[in-house]
Amino acid sequence: MIVTDHSPCPPEMKGTEVGRFDMAWGGIAGLSVALPVIYSECVKRGFGLDEIARWMSTAPAALAGISAKAGAFAAGREASFIVFDTEANFTVTPEKLYFRHAISPYVGEELQGVVRGTYLRGHSIYRDGGFASSPMGREVRLF
Repeated sequence: MIVTDHSPCPPEMKGTEVGRFDMAWGGIAGLSVALPVIYSECVKRGFGLDEIARWMSTAPAALAGISAKAGAFAAGREASFIVFDTEANFTVTPEKLYFRHAISPYVGEELQGVVRGTYLRGHSIYRDGGFASSPMGREVRLF
């Protein structure tokens, strides 16, 4: 499976002025480019969207114990999905990073695949650069 913990931090916590990897905040903020990064590399290796959906959706939902309602596009499950343009390419820039501290090791990278829309439980929450007016997430309690 492929997951991200989306570990953002202020640029000063990365310690770029020190130049020591072992002293930098661990992790990167990569949620908004995770799928295009994975898709770009999978295309090079001969993997398709079926494998990516299993690795990034079905398997994590099963691990989290929520596969009865999430993790696949099927009747009786939450309608949470994305619209993904496999033919589009883009270069990662800080303006295309949708998180507070727009720093990323992917800045300057050319990626294949663009998320055009995101739907959460049937509601549009992102479409071509614009976000829903209010957050719609909810806590998932497993225990």
